[in-house]
Amino acid sequence: MRATTDQQAATYGEAGFVVLEGFLDADELELWRRTTDEAVAERLAVGSESIQSDADTYYSQVFTQCECLADTHTGMARLILDESLGQAAATLAGIDGIRVWHDQALVKPPYGNPTGWHLDVPFWSFDSPDAISIWVALDDATVENGCLWYLPGTHREARYELTPIGENVGALFREYPEWLRLEPVAAPCRAGDAIFHNGLVAHGAGANMTPRPRRAMTCAFMPDGSSYNRRPHSMLPPAYFASLAVGDPLDDDQLLPLVWRR
Repeated sequence: MRATTDQQAATYGEAGFVVLEGFLDADELELWRRTTDEAVAERLAVGSESIQSDADTYYSQVFTQCECLADTHTGMARLILDESLGQAAATLAGIDGIRVWHDQALVKPPYGNPTGWHLDVPFWSFDSPDAISIWVALDDATVENGCLWYLPGTHREARYELTPIGENVGALFREYPEWLRLEPVAAPCRAGDAIFHNGLVAHGAGANMTPRPRRAMTCAFMPDGSSYNRRPHSMLPPAYFASLAVGDPLDDDQLLPLVWRR
């Protein structure tokens, strides 16, 4: 797993995202692939996911989504809780400590639907301009099979109001009509590359126009010291959610493990 550079941090700060080529070497890529496939198969076998790749709905054909695999698969926990992964994310974000918000596998099925333009942080239980996610390509991500697209710099203008993701790929632009003038940038990458993006940068993904799935393993990170904003999330168990008041620190080390601190 390669360390980040000052130039990559500068690119991230300016654009709100950066592609790190060769982030995983061949052996690491094979481990991430095998671990993700095992964890997803295990999760789907118990039928606990609300989104199944064989369901006949629009959104289920965007991707198969399995969250919090590190909670149930020891191999995935070793990958997600790796201190070097947390350090890479925190270094790019320019923060002194970082916690896992949640991991998720995202598998876009053959001929899968596009993922609408959206922001990440408005879906979460904390507000922060420094939240960051990693998106690890387990297969080559191309324009043809649904790579990510970004609107560079939008993380500096975004707000925390929620715009849901739906069948209308461009629904986000009702909230941000000024972004219609921006030119989107595709972020194709090879298997083993990683994309880090800010939780407030506008992004989406194209349709998968190929007969093969496109796999990715992702993790959203929360800056240490973040506080509860009143927004519920499946990450927060009901008892913990009920115990929180607005402004309370989100610092439960069991639910939101601290993976790196300067």
